[in-house]
Amino acid sequence: MSSRRAFLKTLGLTTAAFTILPRHVLGGHGFIAPSDTLYIAGIGVGGKGTSDLTGFAGTLDGKTKGSPHAKVVFLCDVDEKMAADSIKNFPRAKYYQDFRVMLDKEAKGIDAVSVSTPDHTHAVAAMAAMQRGKHVYVQKPLTYSIDEARMLAEAAAKHQVVTQMGNQHASDEPVRQIQEWINAGLLGDVTNVTAWTNRPVWPQGIATPTGTHEVPAHLHWDLWLGPAPTVPYNPAFHPFNWRGWWAYGTGALGDMACHILDPVFRSLPIDFPTEVECSTTTEYEGFFNEAEYFDSCPASSIIHLKFPRKDGKGDVKLTWMDGGLLPQRPEELLPDEPMGHYGSGFIFEGTKGKLMGNYDKAPILLPTSKMSEVTLPPKTLARVPEGHYVQWVNACMKGYGKGVVSSPFDYAGPFTEAVLMGNLALRSYQWRKPNADGKGYTYPGRKKLLWDAKNMKITNFDEANAFVKREYRSGWVL
Repeated sequence: MSSRRAFLKTLGLTTAAFTILPRHVLGGHGFIAPSDTLYIAGIGVGGKGTSDLTGFAGTLDGKTKGSPHAKVVFLCDVDEKMAADSIKNFPRAKYYQDFRVMLDKEAKGIDAVSVSTPDHTHAVAAMAAMQRGKHVYVQKPLTYSIDEARMLAEAAAKHQVVTQMGNQHASDEPVRQIQEWINAGLLGDVTNVTAWTNRPVWPQGIATPTGTHEVPAHLHWDLWLGPAPTVPYNPAFHPFNWRGWWAYGTGALGDMACHILDPVFRSLPIDFPTEVECSTTTEYEGFFNEAEYFDSCPASSIIHLKFPRKDGKGDVKLTWMDGGLLPQRPEELLPDEPMGHYGSGFIFEGTKGKLMGNYDKAPILLPTSKMSEVTLPPKTLARVPEGHYVQWVNACMKGYGKGVVSSPFDYAGPFTEAVLMGNLALRSYQWRKPNADGKGYTYPGRKKLLWDAKNMKITNFDEANAFVKREYRSGWVL
């Protein structure tokens, strides 16, 4: 009998059984099993989760290739109707509604976990997976709250797992071109960035919904709520419009900033801001009587952040605009030349020039005539021809510290913290306190909030610190 067959016999396994063992059962984190397969469990497999899973493992019809090494073996979603396409794509995968049950029962059969739930559940699902030694892929924004972003980054290092945030354009060509142009000094030292999006394209700035609604038979509502407070089911929250409600989503900023701002954080020597301020639209209900629509994210906003450059060359000021608000067109842009792309974009301003672009569009120097006058630098950064999803699969196959990913949590964590600082400012702007007579509300005015990143604390308006962390329902704590 061969030594391999003798080894299998001592384990009580047949050759067929051996081929479906995840690598960590035999050799710990990073061990490449003889099957050379990454066994993936999906949490939140409807909506974006559908394309995430096929991005890893492909589709039955072969239209999406994925990686031949990836196999989706477990599916988890609180809504069986939403999960229907993934169930069809992966008919042999076992289905669960509660990821906590799935991870408890099936941990030995899972190498990696993909989390594509609504924002408010990202951290609890990802943390539960990492604590069991599973590699994780988590949709953007990485987390719902600032402290969760830091906790996930620390947990990834502690548990030595391969991580990737799902801002898939971080693996595309434009962001690398921008890095190379800035590294080559085409803009000099960047001092200002302005970015914008046409989001939200879902309801925001509206009153909290009311009424009694029957929970659909295909939905487990209590599991959908997860760590959020218990409230009656309402179709205004599920299956998509949760993005516009502070209890579950992170608004236009959370939806798009991890795409649009990725070239900013990847190209410039910045990490945590030192200050933030904002202004938002409000609902009118009479003169000086703003509606208390504070459960909903605002319909539009402007956010200003300041970052000290890590190279000591001053500060970078970043302005974010959403809800259709746009910056003034740069003087270098001709009147009929387009600004941005599909409702979003950014402009870098440096001591030597300006750059305009988007996360999915090749950058352009301003004025645009410079594109034919300047010698563009050569490609110096590695590209990702396999794409964001397969890149993560390949890195998981190699093991912690041996593969390369575009948005590991040690990058995505600080990036997400900075993005969510904008939401802290928005929620602080919406903050109200009753007057002494209990009839009206005092408004703190537009404040510049000062941020102590090391201690994760606003130092000049303590009420804002309520939005650094969150409360969790029993059974859903990280």
